[in-house]
Amino acid sequence: MSPVITTLHSVRGEGTSTVLEKERIEHMEERLRAIEGGGNYAFADMVELCLVPDVVIPPKFKVADFDKYKGTTCPKNHLKMYCRKMGAYAKDGKLLIHFFQESLAGAAITWYTNLEPSRVHFHSWKDLMAAFIRQYQYNFDMAPDRMQLQNLSKRDNESFKEYAQRWRDLAT
Repeated sequence: MSPVITTLHSVRGEGTSTVLEKERIEHMEERLRAIEGGGNYAFADMVELCLVPDVVIPPKFKVADFDKYKGTTCPKNHLKMYCRKMGAYAKDGKLLIHFFQESLAGAAITWYTNLEPSRVHFHSWKDLMAAFIRQYQYNFDMAPDRMQLQNLSKRDNESFKEYAQRWRDLAT
């Protein structure tokens, strides 16, 4: 350490050991900021990531086991299934919005996670349902053609009755 710096610190009443200790602490803080990214990373505030940051999850709430929507079937049927499983919480729109992600997979979960709270134009569960149906409306509009019905085959783990029901569902 240079004599000038020591002299200046000594004038303020700080000893050499105190100055060295402060420099070490500043150096450690600087390294910690570099490791943590200085708070400049995209997910600095977890609240910004939530579509419903003030959701209240009831005590002992257990997430239902949902069939996952992948973006390839009728969105209205998926919403009906979701609402029936979440029926006990039908009046809690924030809870319905928050846990809707648990019923999505593939392209649908990507769509949901890319919704930004600041840009989302829904303020209720009904608004999210409308946005979801708009997003996947093309699945509802596309009627199966004769070739699709002919190519539908029975799965190995499926009974004939289940296969017939699946064929009928697709046909209707």
